[in-house]
Amino acid sequence: MAFPTVGSSQTDDAAAPPTPEQQRRTFEKQAGEQVTPETQRAINRGLAFLAARQAEDGSFGSGSIYRQNVAVAALSGLAFLAAGNSPGRGPYGEQVTKTTEFLLSRALPSGYIIDETSAGHGPMYGHGFATLYLAEVHGMTPGNEVRTKLQAAVKLIVDSQNPEGGWRYDPDGREADISVTVCQIMALRAARNAGIAVPKATVDACINYVRNCQNSDGGFRYQLQGRPVSAFPRSAAGIVSLYSAGVYEGEDIDRGLDYLRRFHPRGELLRFEPHFFYGQYYAAQAMWQMGGDDWNNWFPSLRDDLIAHQIPDGSWPDSMVNAEYATAMGCIVLQTPNNLVPIFQR
Repeated sequence: MAFPTVGSSQTDDAAAPPTPEQQRRTFEKQAGEQVTPETQRAINRGLAFLAARQAEDGSFGSGSIYRQNVAVAALSGLAFLAAGNSPGRGPYGEQVTKTTEFLLSRALPSGYIIDETSAGHGPMYGHGFATLYLAEVHGMTPGNEVRTKLQAAVKLIVDSQNPEGGWRYDPDGREADISVTVCQIMALRAARNAGIAVPKATVDACINYVRNCQNSDGGFRYQLQGRPVSAFPRSAAGIVSLYSAGVYEGEDIDRGLDYLRRFHPRGELLRFEPHFFYGQYYAAQAMWQMGGDDWNNWFPSLRDDLIAHQIPDGSWPDSMVNAEYATAMGCIVLQTPNNLVPIFQR
């Protein structure tokens, strides 16, 4: 079976695991404590900004490079899903429907999900996020189109894995990097959760690649080629890659988390970190899965930083991509305690 669970950070082996009802009550209590009224207002403003910026064709994104970009659309859709919306249901059900239709319309016969007029930097990023999104709305949308195109998208990911075990900017990439790889393995995990077959060999090769990218300091390098330099954003991505592949415990996880703990949010990172939203999107997932003190110390600082730097129109700025991307990421992070989107669930 693909995605074997290697270890578990959630329960003591000697104790009975909590029932689904006990877990639901625990998460509801935690969400009530951590998603404060001020936090919810920030989320509401962010979602309203995204809804107002959605184009008639269902796409999102401004600027000359990332307009109609499928990654920005998928992330915006995930932000709505994290608030409990679904296609046609909820305050933003219409936006979810239009997002789904846009991404389906950009699925080529090969399975590649790409808006060829706005591929951005590294179209496999977009393909990974779009595949993940379709996996999350699978089962919520009538008809077979989502499943059919999701299966084709998964096949493209599997077929484009390179000999190192990872993925690169394009389906025919001869190299791999940790940043694109995390998008693909998360998409595969979400698809597997939705009942789409994923070869175990693909997952095993990815685990091996990610482990080979880990440096002696516990952080992760960008590629196997070149200098082994660790950095916070890609190290957060490395940990989430392993989680997505079913690895939750072990020396590599422990060393990776020790490295991430050096970058605890301190209130000014949003202004100075060029990959702030990318890094915190993955770091929040890593800390949420760990739970306990790691999450309880990390989230309030990150939450307060995001709230403090939200722009009056409800958005967050990002000079590298666009405001829609940053706002979607910010809303996803702030809604992590809701635990509503399967791929982000603890």
